Amino acid sequence: MKWVWLATALLLHCTEVRGTVGSRGGCQVQSSCVECVRMPGCAWCKQKDFLQSGEAAAQRCDTPEGLRRRNCSLENVMDPRPVRETVRDDEHRSGPGAVVQLRPQNLHLKLRVGVPQTFEVKFKRSEGYPIDLYYLMDFSYSMRDDLAKVKTLGRKILAALRNVTSTVRIGFGAFVDKPAMPFISTVESKLKHPCRDKKIPCQPSFSFKNVLPLTNDADEFERSVSQEKISSNLDNPESGLDAIMQATVCQKEIGWGKVTRILVYTSDDIFHTAGDGKLAGIYHPNDGQCHLNSEGIYDKSQLYDYPSVAHLSQVLSANNVQLIFAVTNAHLSRYKALSEALPLSVVGELKGDSSNVVQLISYAYGNLSSIILLEHLGAPPSLQVSYNSHCSDGVQTSGRRRGECSNVGINHQVNFTVTLTASVCLQRKETFVIKPQGSDEELHVTVETLCDCDCRDEEERSPYCSGNGTLSCGLCSCERGYEGQRCECPQEEYDDLVLTLDTSCRQANDTELCSGHGTCVCGQCVCQGHYTGDYCHCDPTSCSRYDNLICGGHGWCNCGVCDCDPEFTGVACQCSALTDQCLAEDGMVLCSGHGQCQCNQCHCDAGFYGEHCAKLTEPCQQYQACVECFSANELQEDGPEVCQDDCGSIRPTLIEEAQEMFCQTKHCLFQVEMDTRTGSILVSYTNQTTMNCPPWKCHRDMTLMVFLFTVSAVLLGGGTLVIIHRVNLKTSNKVMEEENKAQTPFWNSAMTKVSGSDLFLD
Repeated sequence: MKWVWLATALLLHCTEVRGTVGSRGGCQVQSSCVECVRMPGCAWCKQKDFLQSGEAAAQRCDTPEGLRRRNCSLENVMDPRPVRETVRDDEHRSGPGAVVQLRPQNLHLKLRVGVPQTFEVKFKRSEGYPIDLYYLMDFSYSMRDDLAKVKTLGRKILAALRNVTSTVRIGFGAFVDKPAMPFISTVESKLKHPCRDKKIPCQPSFSFKNVLPLTNDADEFERSVSQEKISSNLDNPESGLDAIMQATVCQKEIGWGKVTRILVYTSDDIFHTAGDGKLAGIYHPNDGQCHLNSEGIYDKSQLYDYPSVAHLSQVLSANNVQLIFAVTNAHLSRYKALSEALPLSVVGELKGDSSNVVQLISYAYGNLSSIILLEHLGAPPSLQVSYNSHCSDGVQTSGRRRGECSNVGINHQVNFTVTLTASVCLQRKETFVIKPQGSDEELHVTVETLCDCDCRDEEERSPYCSGNGTLSCGLCSCERGYEGQRCECPQEEYDDLVLTLDTSCRQANDTELCSGHGTCVCGQCVCQGHYTGDYCHCDPTSCSRYDNLICGGHGWCNCGVCDCDPEFTGVACQCSALTDQCLAEDGMVLCSGHGQCQCNQCHCDAGFYGEHCAKLTEPCQQYQACVECFSANELQEDGPEVCQDDCGSIRPTLIEEAQEMFCQTKHCLFQVEMDTRTGSILVSYTNQTTMNCPPWKCHRDMTLMVFLFTVSAVLLGGGTLVIIHRVNLKTSNKVMEEENKAQTPFWNSAMTKVSGSDLFLD
């Protein structure tokens, strides 16, 4: 529950801050220009005569709108605006030579604290981007058949990738396991020949060996691989993660170029992870550094543990290496789980003899290159970075920690909107990079925060400061021996003078100076925080609120009372002062003259309703007495005066001919209408009696009509059912009679034969 109370307190605090002095969107006042512009949404007024006598310097800090409402001229409002400068933005290019897929390449941003700044990043996948492919193979004994197959794969792999790009290089590396117990046998004979079949050529175990650095010579690949021999270890897991780490970080030894880097990992078993090294007494965590000796062997494998998956993920991303796992079916699930934790990696099923590795590489590379993951590296912790992705297939995402688009084809462009928000002021300029995973292209973003004021009005011994101080950003910094808003008051040491000045800083019957919310300087109160007034007795947060905003966000809190903007009214400026919604389209009076227009909405008088009070609640009952009176006195000259109590200003009109009217008295029918233009009530009647009134025109006869219609329908329906029943019954009886007649001869004949037989005995 503690966090609930904490969240509630924070919410109340934020609500209070939102409604501080002069704010519409929210601005917490500060006492200096530098502190003010470091607050989101705040600006500073450096205008000399902006403050009233005794007002605190903090009153210069407000929203830009609040300052302009308080007559601070535009040129005196210090409101640093975010700036975006494009330093480099080369056009997209493809083909031989310099390839440009990412743009822009360099940006310089100036940010306000708490104010988001956005920019666009475009990526266009180019055709013919160079590829470096390093083939990393498990050399444990179970892969002996695969090694023979791989010796002939170099030329096929190069040919397959040259369908994608003309510039391809290929390299080769191998791994087994750490040469230490319990991973391998340390028996002397086993160290030299670890394979169980003595007739098979076998080499000593190793954790990783760089057999062939990257080359574009297929013949050299085949020669180097052909000279290699299989090896062996004791347990099932291999040192595959050791091998990936060394193959990634040893860039010079492997020969990685600034191209697309593909690492193909083939194995028929699982891998050791961080912590497994302790079984061999290896406790040092993997240091992520290159440790290849002159023979290309990882010679520190017995000193450093296997790398963790998180460490490996970081190193792969930093070095733009993309992984293709080609593994046998038995371990697909394990490697798929590993792939989910590593950037830009895919898993494919390897056949038992590696015969499908070329097709697998081609397919996996197509999948990898069609996925664009945009991420940032090296951003300061106080800078929040988010991405909105606009993909070529129509998929859009927003507010993600990285940009991501799938199924991006050659020459397809995808766009990303990047949003930066600084939570605090940066001490210096900071530069970080935004880059697609697996690519060496980068966008360098330099960021600085606008946290200073360049008011350009500094003046020593300024006349505005009575010649006794320095003017800067509209404020006077007084020399020693002077004080006051404009350094106009010399500091005195005489007690009686101090008492006299203090008296002028107290309200009547108040014992505290400046109501406890300020200090008395030269007989005037200089208020602290957001308090105002001659005695700092006014709290601009004490006014009425609407929608959790002081004065509804549409006014100024003046010592507890809202001074509303011209277009708003109400104690909390919650009502629109406009009246357009209270007037009907053809109307001439507000609310049809039968209601009050409040907050641009009609509040109808009794007896009226509707958006513009143009409908009567019960017109027949309301004007029945009036019509009866007029009908009875229509021939008398003083009829209107006689009916004054019942009719008021209404003058019913007699209609001679019969008309459809829905209101009714004992002796006549009448109708009540309203003139929507003026709101006037129009009553017309006719002296027809109820006997002469057709039932469908008489309002009060409708109930009787419904009743009579219902009874008639019931009687008619019942009678019809009785007739149908009787007809059916008569028909049924007739059929039965005919059937009996047809059966009688048979029964009579039968009975005769039976009665005459010998079956009946005495």
